[in-house]
Amino acid sequence: MKRFTSTMLLVFTTLNVVLAQTRETSDYVEFDDRKNIVHGVYFGFNAHYGKIDNQDTAFGNIKLAYVANQQIEIGFAITGFFNERPNDNPLLFNGDKIAMLGGYAGLHVEPILFGKKFISVSFPLLVGGGLVGYSGNENNDEYDHLKKDDFDDFFIVEPGVNILYNFSRFTQLETGIKYRLTSKYNLLPYKEGNLNGFSIGAGLKIGIFNMGRKKRKIKDDFN
Repeated sequence: MKRFTSTMLLVFTTLNVVLAQTRETSDYVEFDDRKNIVHGVYFGFNAHYGKIDNQDTAFGNIKLAYVANQQIEIGFAITGFFNERPNDNPLLFNGDKIAMLGGYAGLHVEPILFGKKFISVSFPLLVGGGLVGYSGNENNDEYDHLKKDDFDDFFIVEPGVNILYNFSRFTQLETGIKYRLTSKYNLLPYKEGNLNGFSIGAGLKIGIFNMGRKKRKIKDDFN
């Protein structure tokens, strides 16, 4: 009888422990929480204004990037640019003006400070290469031999500083300033040069910046 009583007491105690653990585990649920972001991805586009060779220049940029815990972005970016300038070589092009146009692309990396706040600060960096050339109404007669190079390539490093406005889980506005540092290009019979200079602008990012899940304990209202 004593052995039976001891056995039942042991079983009862074990059941109580198991039920207590089960209840404690069931007090946790899994749910989405913007404040516990793990990763994200977005598509962005922006417009910038700057100068190349003291000429007003328009820049357009698109990028696709992965966001790690709202602390750093890694992706790919493409930028195109265009300006008009005086025609310094009438033997090659007709008219008073010609156009400089080109583009560059490369790796986009952007560390972020205060990423979980409504306003945050980031430091974008692009490393890559591109092409630049001139366009205009060509003289295609006796001066055609002057047209030696249509486009020339260059290497570029473009750091910057952005202010980010986190309007929602899916939308982010960015404003900022960048500086282009490039290797020299040579477009004969025009002089050689580079694309160094500042640009300022704004853009929009659309995607999901705060995908992630975590567990949080639910309080029992009756306790």
